[in-house]
Amino acid sequence: MKKIKFPSAQTVLLLIAAFVALLTWCIPSGQFDRLAYNKEDNTFIKTSKEKTITLEATQKTLDGLQIKIPLEKFTSGAIYKPISIPKTYQKLASKPQGFKEFILAPLKGIIAVADIIILVLFIGGLVAIVNYTGAFEAGITRLSKLLEGKEYILIIAVTSLIALGGTTFGLAEETIAFYPILVPIFIAAKYDAIVALACIYVGSSIGTMISTTNPFSTIIASNSAGINWTTGIYGRVTMLVIGLTICIIYIIRYAQRIKKDPTKSIIFDQKEKIEKIFSFHKSLETINFTTRLKLVLIIFITCFIVMVYGVISLDWWFLEMTGVFFVGALLIGFLCRINETVFVDTFIKGASELLSVAFIIGLARGVTILMEDGLISDTLLFYASSFTDGMNKGFFINSIMFVYSGLAFFIPSSSGMAVLTMPIMSPLADTVSLGREHVVNAYLLGIGLFNFINPTGLVLASLAMIKVGYDKWLKFVIPLVIILAVVSMIFLTISVYI
Repeated sequence: MKKIKFPSAQTVLLLIAAFVALLTWCIPSGQFDRLAYNKEDNTFIKTSKEKTITLEATQKTLDGLQIKIPLEKFTSGAIYKPISIPKTYQKLASKPQGFKEFILAPLKGIIAVADIIILVLFIGGLVAIVNYTGAFEAGITRLSKLLEGKEYILIIAVTSLIALGGTTFGLAEETIAFYPILVPIFIAAKYDAIVALACIYVGSSIGTMISTTNPFSTIIASNSAGINWTTGIYGRVTMLVIGLTICIIYIIRYAQRIKKDPTKSIIFDQKEKIEKIFSFHKSLETINFTTRLKLVLIIFITCFIVMVYGVISLDWWFLEMTGVFFVGALLIGFLCRINETVFVDTFIKGASELLSVAFIIGLARGVTILMEDGLISDTLLFYASSFTDGMNKGFFINSIMFVYSGLAFFIPSSSGMAVLTMPIMSPLADTVSLGREHVVNAYLLGIGLFNFINPTGLVLASLAMIKVGYDKWLKFVIPLVIILAVVSMIFLTISVYI
């Protein structure tokens, strides 16, 4: 009997898109009114089903709309997206998404995330140029000798550093750039590609799941809840340390097991294929780590340092990040005197190898567009907010966490989730005599837990980078997700009773 093969990431996303399109025929359309601050003339713009009106930007206006958020959160720019207005949900005329919308959604998604796609393609081009010089091979040879017998240090360092980026400034999409660099290093250390994936993706996920200063989740969610973002930070720091420790131990246990017996690898049947993809052109023993190759790696690493600095301090986004990698590729080309024709061919070939990743990112965005156009996201939020009525504190806060896990499938953006849901969900804490920071924590943990496996998030694009199937990833990560879910429930329950 022929073994059934798990579908590709692209097929999985198309199936999900078809399912979401079907949901728009079953779930009633509806929407909350929206409120946006217009800094040009210091007014609020209220948008509803019937009309759009302009209101005075005063605290009295906010109080009248039952929005318990200080005015300065809007005027300072802390809340820069339209928020949902509590108790304004209205059913709308149904907008079911048919065959035409289903076909166009992936194309709209690709257009919507064109900036991310360009970044991915240029990363592929830069990596191909560095590969052409032989700098990766030489650097990995040196690193392998330095870490011989202590390869676990690599796991601890990579996971911790990426988690630090996730918890402080929301390092997520940018991690796509790290796979071509780190997978060969982990393979050279006698690990499999799953270990490299885990260090990068789990590191980013645990960091963003327990954000401390991340402006795209903790800060915007706290602002949208009407509280200071530092409220509850000590509990989040404690949970971050616990969660990161659990993740590192989990990865190391798997890594040590497959190092002793490679047949224990979840992707053992793909071992040769993956190692061939990430193999080197020359024997590692014969490569000299010359001054020129060291400079190539310095330029390459500097690109990431500049990218991180720009995102944190200069308000850069995908276009500027792409520019950094483009400049890096040109500098390396000049340094190594690569022929112009060879440079262009190599760059384009490297970019083309990441086209599948680019399409996955676009397809995932297309799923979200189907939900937005079908007007079902607010309906799900309305019923989810009604679900917690009459619960005690412990059940309430844990229910909120699982509600957010469910909503994360439909709204994978953390900032989008915050501004749409927090004005609706955070006042529910008042009804059970809880501080609103507990709802913020439940939001973080809920969407963070689901993010480990969310097919409409970044996971499928990450898996495509290393040619590993979604089913293999689920087999690896589900036990970790269960452990983190139990720990999160314990943390939330204790926090509401102390």
